[in-house]
Amino acid sequence: MTPEEFRAAGHRLVDWIADYRSRVSTLPVMARTEPGDIRRLVPQEPPDSPEPFDAIVHDLDRIVLPGLSHWQHAKFFGYFPSNGSLASVLGDYVSTGLGVLGITWQSSPALTEIEEVVTDWFRQMVGLSNGWSGVIQDAASTSALVALLCARERTTDYGLARGGLQSEDQPLVVYTSGHSHSSVDKAALLAGFGRANICHVPHDSEYGMQADALEESIQRDRREGRRPCAVVATTGTTTTTAVDPVDAIAQIAAKHRVWLHVDAAMAGSAMILPECRWMWRGIDGADSVAVNPHKWLGAAFDCSVYYVRDPEHLVRVMSTTPSYLRTAADARVKNLRDWGLPLGRRFRALKLWFLIREQGVSGLRTRLRRDIANARWLEEQIRAADDWLVLAPVPLQTVCVRHEPVGLDKDDLDAHTLAWADRLNRSGAAYVTPALLDGRWMVRVSIGAEATERADVEALWSRMQAEASELATTRNATR
Repeated sequence: MTPEEFRAAGHRLVDWIADYRSRVSTLPVMARTEPGDIRRLVPQEPPDSPEPFDAIVHDLDRIVLPGLSHWQHAKFFGYFPSNGSLASVLGDYVSTGLGVLGITWQSSPALTEIEEVVTDWFRQMVGLSNGWSGVIQDAASTSALVALLCARERTTDYGLARGGLQSEDQPLVVYTSGHSHSSVDKAALLAGFGRANICHVPHDSEYGMQADALEESIQRDRREGRRPCAVVATTGTTTTTAVDPVDAIAQIAAKHRVWLHVDAAMAGSAMILPECRWMWRGIDGADSVAVNPHKWLGAAFDCSVYYVRDPEHLVRVMSTTPSYLRTAADARVKNLRDWGLPLGRRFRALKLWFLIREQGVSGLRTRLRRDIANARWLEEQIRAADDWLVLAPVPLQTVCVRHEPVGLDKDDLDAHTLAWADRLNRSGAAYVTPALLDGRWMVRVSIGAEATERADVEALWSRMQAEASELATTRNATR
């Protein structure tokens, strides 16, 4: 493809994406395809001859769109918000079009220095002190792995330079809540701790980690010959957006000299709102924290910002400097290859740079406050309705709900919950995600798509009631 051919194709694709965003809320929210439907539409062998670009664009409509659940839909209430704001999409487009890599500072100086500036902008936006240094990773899962690798090496005094964990006399333990993201357990396994050395600390009635139970767990492990290494606290858990008491946990971590990582993947974006910063009070007592602007804030996926208080330790753990990567500038610059797992990196900072500049902090705050207000409205409606329950506090934009008609045992109630959620999703009118809470099924309503307004939440609530009521009526009629 020549630059001129690219120009024409690029204009067409920008128009296609703009048209998609304009009409996405007219499409069914959840994909209605069955497993294998999309695969059967695609030739099983690659084309031998070049195809016209028109054919490729045509297949976006014919093949791709029918197989998508639309995260940018105004009635998408599943999983978590993942807003690819169009300004950020353009930043990502420029990054891809430039085709540069950040291996060393010298390989693309602007890539490194804009990332330094943008991560510092974001640090200020979320209220972190200037004692933190940031770098962009791909996802919070990677940030958790990097954090636990750093914790492991601090506890073992850089055992990686000797025999690694295999040479340690005592097993190292990682502590987290049972409501933490599954990526925390995965990171602990990949970092070599072993499943037997992951301690799930009990939670309180609001699903936050119990600080006194953490203290007891650490003391027990010391008595029994294990070595506490790291605590992973969560600000905004996946299931309920519960908040672990960061301040109390930080004091315990400091007392026992264990690494504290705070996972604020989705909820961290809310820290741009001063009224929400109570959720991670004591954050300066942590060693690392991860926030995903590619969730609620609006940066195009993937863009996870990882902050550390001791960057020299991070670099010592992650650094590899073969001769072909050394440059005369190394002593005066930040080489981002030493701040994470991959050697090279995309120009991810552009998508965040474009977003913050186009929206401004005030614009981003206005949207997040809108979403929180919509969640509070839905919470009020559910609490006022007969046979409906709000199952967890609503500090942010996620409402955990169950419809409990009279006369159902636990198994029937679980079946009822899954059935009305499935009916709602298959209708195409909205998309929600069921989840287990205390061993029972409930439905999470995650509000925060960029296009979602109060009218969309009102329509969702009406549809939830209709689907659940129709199921209950049908069940009673067949008894």
